[in-house]
Amino acid sequence: MPTVHLLDYAAGNIRSLVNAIEKLGWQVEWVTSPEDVSKAEKLILPGVGHFGHCLTQFSNAGYVEPVKAHIQAGRPFMGICVGLQALFEGSAESPAVPGLGVAKGYLERFKNEDKSVPHIGWNSANSQSKDRHSSGQSVYGLRPDSKYYYVHSYAVPYREGELEKDGWSVATARYGSEEFVGAVARENVLATQFHPEKSGAAGLRVLKAFLEGKQSQALPPDISLSATQEGLTRRIIACLDVRANDQGDLVVTKGDQYDVREKSDNAVRNLGKPVQKAQQYYEQGADEVTFLNITSFRDTPLKDMPMLEVLRQTAATTFVPLTIGGGIRDTFDPETNRTVPALEVATLYFKSGADKVSIGSDAVTAAEQYYASDRKLTGKTAIETISEAYGAQAVVVSVDPRRVYVARPEATTHHTLKTSTPGPQGEMYYWYACTIKGGRETRDLDVIQLVTAVEAMGAGEILLNCIDKDGTNSGFDLELVKSVKAAVKIPVIASSGAGNADHFAEVFQRTNVDAALGAGMFHRGEWTVKQVKEALSKKGLMIRRFEEDI
Repeated sequence: MPTVHLLDYAAGNIRSLVNAIEKLGWQVEWVTSPEDVSKAEKLILPGVGHFGHCLTQFSNAGYVEPVKAHIQAGRPFMGICVGLQALFEGSAESPAVPGLGVAKGYLERFKNEDKSVPHIGWNSANSQSKDRHSSGQSVYGLRPDSKYYYVHSYAVPYREGELEKDGWSVATARYGSEEFVGAVARENVLATQFHPEKSGAAGLRVLKAFLEGKQSQALPPDISLSATQEGLTRRIIACLDVRANDQGDLVVTKGDQYDVREKSDNAVRNLGKPVQKAQQYYEQGADEVTFLNITSFRDTPLKDMPMLEVLRQTAATTFVPLTIGGGIRDTFDPETNRTVPALEVATLYFKSGADKVSIGSDAVTAAEQYYASDRKLTGKTAIETISEAYGAQAVVVSVDPRRVYVARPEATTHHTLKTSTPGPQGEMYYWYACTIKGGRETRDLDVIQLVTAVEAMGAGEILLNCIDKDGTNSGFDLELVKSVKAAVKIPVIASSGAGNADHFAEVFQRTNVDAALGAGMFHRGEWTVKQVKEALSKKGLMIRRFEEDI
């Protein structure tokens, strides 16, 4: 098998990139010292997280000059995400830390007045070269009608002609009113702000073109450039609640208001095996797959946690983002007889193929401590430590609120809303109380307090469940979604209540939510992800089409 070298400097989920390369028929060798760089014919520099953190590690390890020499020698080089950012002169994220300066330009933070930051989801990488379009050519397999997975807060603003005059081919994406660099290529160098290993067949096609040295390729004749839609698509996420059944097997289950046992025989509801279900949803066009582990494996050695193997198997064949929730906390490991910090637990999941980790009950506890200490950040919570090491985009906070009705706003100190659906005693006001332990314990903390606290701690996304809606198939709680979206600048995923495609259309059309999640309707086979996306497309909502052909 042909070989490509990867430079590993603790840059997040490398496992998925290795899986993608191996699927394409190549083997990976690791660059573990500056001396190894000279041995590499083809070199890939991956990376996620903080520009300053990554570039400082990169520089301190002595890689700057060897990598520059590799590029200057004309040997193939690819940068991914922070690997693209590293090629430029610097970033507003860490003004004192220089980039490699291979390309001219500085990264700026996206404006969040009119949109969520980080920029998370599927967007374009459209070439600006009209000559290339007219001749039907693409650079390194990039197609103007494909969508690619981005996750970042900083980007190189696109200014027409500036990079091109230095010989770069540029592909851009648009987020709100801002146009930015999605990919650049020049001779032996290709760099993508998006993650090709997480972009399905479209991304694998780009990786394949780089590995095979096919800088310029003919576009398929059926691609219509005029029909290409720019901008972020509506994300559809498939969620799998995973737990051990009474026989000890891991199964996908689904609760009714968080109760996962059948009413008839009290057995755990079994809707399939997690790895097979995830693969099924990937092939239907799911934009992300989320695993929520709702079993506590208290006596299991950390390295043998069953969900780690589920992730490894899923990441080998599922090339979209994977999120894992449950157990991302300080954990006692019976094998080593020590308490393992949440950051180490998260690192195990990242190395097994996760792109994001989801934190639930511990986020509520951290928020309560945040307010008790007059909003002081300790730097020691799971959210803060993981966000600092891997970037805000790697940390999702899963929120499990339920409605508490009150006769009038003055009856509580919490953030109240007027409802269109009165409470059991005719109450016209309510607040959303946060819960922990799978909804079994309600806390004196409202949902607005929680999401604003975790945003301050460094969370990059909110997974917004709703106990009242869970398992009802009656649609998302639009009032809840609107109130949370108004309170934070980070992306919000609507969850709980989806029963058909119209519910997804409703939440996208009536709120400015960033993504929507489905579970039971997919597990039971009532709808496929593909059918939901087709229905949304017919209503004029932009979705990512599933591509099979690499």
